[in-house]
Amino acid sequence: MEYFLHILIIAGIYIILTLSLNLIVGYTGLAALGHIAFACVGAYTSSLLALNYGISPWIGLVIGAFIASLLGLIIGFPSIRIKGDYLALATFGFGVIVYSISKNWVSLTRGPMGLPGIPKFSFFGFELQAVWAYLLLVVVFVSITAFIINRIVDSPFGRVLKSIREDEVASLSIGKDVNRHKLIVFIVGAFFAGIAGSLYAHYITFIDPSSFTMMESIAVLLMVV
Repeated sequence: MEYFLHILIIAGIYIILTLSLNLIVGYTGLAALGHIAFACVGAYTSSLLALNYGISPWIGLVIGAFIASLLGLIIGFPSIRIKGDYLALATFGFGVIVYSISKNWVSLTRGPMGLPGIPKFSFFGFELQAVWAYLLLVVVFVSITAFIINRIVDSPFGRVLKSIREDEVASLSIGKDVNRHKLIVFIVGAFFAGIAGSLYAHYITFIDPSSFTMMESIAVLLMVV
């Protein structure tokens, strides 16, 4: 039974990743291939804060998500000038860079040795040791993610995203700020990916670079497709 619950937890984390990438790829039509890098940033940020400074995983999750969204802003800038295959290559390169940093910056991330002993989330001083309790936590985050992204998609902002996907030039011709919309979807997508990474790290209690390879990015992209 615990194995089945474990599968559901991992599936829930992938759902968050897929929903966040779908906002970028599915609704806006931007070719993004390095989405797992944002999860990597969220995972390592919250884990390092908890292990090195004793910061609560809850606070680490928020900080990790915001740092991931900041990187989303940075990687979003190329989407203003490039598109299609070139944007795919740029985001792929970003993913490779983040993976390489996590693997080679041994003094910070311990490289291939990984980070063991990551604390779990806790309520009122009690860690979420039971698998079913962590599943409930993941379900809550999946529900929040789905609700927020659906609200974005159904809003006037979301309709602009769809128009960008269908015809970017037409969107510009009717006065829509295409660049601003592209940046925002990268920021939002990266934010939720950072949350997914943090949830994964504090559930497994061990992370290493092999959890955030480009194959993972491709797997999430295939889930969107």
